[in-house]
Amino acid sequence: MGEQGSRRRIGAQKEEIAAKYLMEQGYEIVERNYHCRFAELDIVAREGEYLCFVEVRYRKSSQFEAPQGVISFQKMQKVCQGASFFMRDKKILPDTPIRFDVILVIDEEITLIRNAFDYISNR
Repeated sequence: MGEQGSRRRIGAQKEEIAAKYLMEQGYEIVERNYHCRFAELDIVAREGEYLCFVEVRYRKSSQFEAPQGVISFQKMQKVCQGASFFMRDKKILPDTPIRFDVILVIDEEITLIRNAFDYISNR
């Protein structure tokens, strides 16, 4: 298995850990690895009234960078575009409250950042 395949396998493992963690926190998983032409959404879940689009990030160590800096502006835009497409595709009412959360998995430590960023329009 090449480096790309190994990274995918590790990413899938970390997403599984993140999904279990979210369920322990009371989230209901709606969909995982939703693909559209704009983006891949790692996890779509409900927490209370919110439909949450959860980006999963993992690192081997937090020693080299602040974890909150792992998502670029462009990635945030793509997640927002993907969220808009998801809502249209699944016929979710536009007035449904949404939120963008991030789960950081560093070694064995899991950090959930609710409302990590606001909706970013690509216009």
